[in-house]
Amino acid sequence: MLLSIILEAVSYVPAIAAVAAALAVFGGGMGIGKIGQSAMEAMARQPEAASRIQSGMIIAGALIEGATLFAIVVCMLAVFG
Repeated sequence: MLLSIILEAVSYVPAIAAVAAALAVFGGGMGIGKIGQSAMEAMARQPEAASRIQSGMIIAGALIEGATLFAIVVCMLAVFG
């Protein structure tokens, strides 16, 4: 009985991992979009600070992209590992 429940739950792991990867990518895209929006608004208000704003925007975008990639790797390990 318990073994059949465990085996049934294991069969859903690839689908759950695919949904988790999709949510990670969606969240990362939303975060990078929000960074871009805020940076453009800030540069419109203070054009003289554009270079500092762009630097911060690139660093924050890279951190979000790294976290998203890490989440996708964890999901792939759940399926293939």
